Amino acid sequence: MALEMTYPTCGSHDISKNGTTRRGKHNYKCRDCRRQFVEDPQWNPKDKDVIEQVNLRLLEKIPWAGIARVMQVSDIRLQEYVNNAYAQMATTESVLPKAKGKLTIQMDELWSFVDHKGNKQWVWLAIDADTREIIGCHVGDRSRTSAQQLWQFLPAVYRQCAKVYTDYWEAYETVIPSKRHFVVGKDSGLTSYIERLNNTMRQWVSRLVKKTLSFSKELDNHIGAIWTFTHEYNRLIRERLIKSVHPAISSVLY
Repeated sequence: MALEMTYPTCGSHDISKNGTTRRGKHNYKCRDCRRQFVEDPQWNPKDKDVIEQVNLRLLEKIPWAGIARVMQVSDIRLQEYVNNAYAQMATTESVLPKAKGKLTIQMDELWSFVDHKGNKQWVWLAIDADTREIIGCHVGDRSRTSAQQLWQFLPAVYRQCAKVYTDYWEAYETVIPSKRHFVVGKDSGLTSYIERLNNTMRQWVSRLVKKTLSFSKELDNHIGAIWTFTHEYNRLIRERLIKSVHPAISSVLY
């Protein structure tokens, strides 16, 4: 039996009854596109403003349950959205171009875990000591292989020219060219920027706090959250550098 209704997606008026849903609502079917629907559905697609607000809150140290409460979205829908967003997150970073010359890098590795503290996931980071950009990031174990992957991630100009300051972790010594590798302690101040970045990352990403209930349960989401922070952090850095016409990039950009 045809009903005087309109299917909102395709605009068809050729609608028939199709039983009830598991929640007891009347179910209808469009004869043209064969899609099923209910009147006054319990869930509606969220508009772009809500999605943008969710994205902004994912950059702050707020648990997902808190975001769901504030934005009035269901936990399941938020979980699905975040899973998809992190799965599509780019795991590469384009930094501002630099001319060959005097470049300085600070490197360090940040302890974290996924699901339980026995599953350690080290966040390897490299930062330009002059511009403060994150120029390298890798999540893995604390082996030479991870150090090598971080080194290969760096833009070529840094691998060719930069002085590199690290702590005493032995994995660096087998990867970084010895003539440009400088091993220093924290008291030297030559790794202060990367140490500060570690603290900033723990303040922004709740799953990296050492004593937390917001720890990652899936490695993919853990990596996605770290790269979300990295992209946003570098975006803010780039805006500041371009506005100030930083000498490290002025010769390249202008």
